[in-house]
Amino acid sequence: MTKRNTFLGALALTSAAALTLTGCAGGSDEGAGTEGDAAADRPITIAVFNGWDEGIAASELWKTVLEEQGYEVELEYADPAAVYNGIASGDYDVTLDTWLPLTHADYIEEYGDDMVDLGAWNEDAKLTFAVNEDAPIDSIEQLADNADLFDSTIYGIESGSGLATVTDSAVIPGYGLEAFDHVTSSTPAMLTELDTATRAGEDILVTLWRPHWAYDAFPIKDLEDPKGLLGDAEGIHSYASTTFEEDFPEVFEWLSAFKMDSETLYSLENAMFNENDSDDYEAVVAEWIAANEEWVATLTS
Repeated sequence: MTKRNTFLGALALTSAAALTLTGCAGGSDEGAGTEGDAAADRPITIAVFNGWDEGIAASELWKTVLEEQGYEVELEYADPAAVYNGIASGDYDVTLDTWLPLTHADYIEEYGDDMVDLGAWNEDAKLTFAVNEDAPIDSIEQLADNADLFDSTIYGIESGSGLATVTDSAVIPGYGLEAFDHVTSSTPAMLTELDTATRAGEDILVTLWRPHWAYDAFPIKDLEDPKGLLGDAEGIHSYASTTFEEDFPEVFEWLSAFKMDSETLYSLENAMFNENDSDDYEAVVAEWIAANEEWVATLTS
């Protein structure tokens, strides 16, 4: 689990909410699924990328849903390379945050033959360069001539992320931004810089992505990308190990059918990362589920 910035406080990544969903129990202490299904006698391991909020939100939601259905679920937080290696080797069962066709393409090229694509559950993912909304520029093309406005600094996220890679390999050389220092450390560190600059009324340039709760929390805008170097909108896919369908056929079916539009995802992300000060996801996810019972029930129907 990563540490979140001081604006949010530390959020413990656990989830075990009480909710009522339709359908039969998916498992038990013996690992039994619904009638006619078999399920492995072990927990389901969902691998989660450090710092990627949409993946954290979806994973925490599914942990709660699956536990209510009788399954044991463990969340394992790691950087993307470790996640894909773990899925391909069978150490992890599934991950819910693969962006395609661009952001995680290198990982799929390396590990894809040893994983199973369960399909995209959201089609609106987009990598962005964002600045304070009152910054006097509107395009990445204008950055080279306005480096001083942003102290020649791009605040990025984790160095192993697809966003960091495309920034270094495509955006910086493509727009002539070699004078900028691309600072990569972590998503929480980037958000801390964004929060600090916003409070001080200063200009700031960050790498970001949609969907993300920061667009509701901070007065920021996306810079236009006329060369398309950040790529078009992508799909957020779930990827599973090659044994997942056999071990957990019912859950494999549910996750293969999983769809979540951006408005619903924004709602969950905002509840978890912006609107509440809770240091425990259990109560936050439970409250969100209670307000969205009809939609949540469709996940296992």
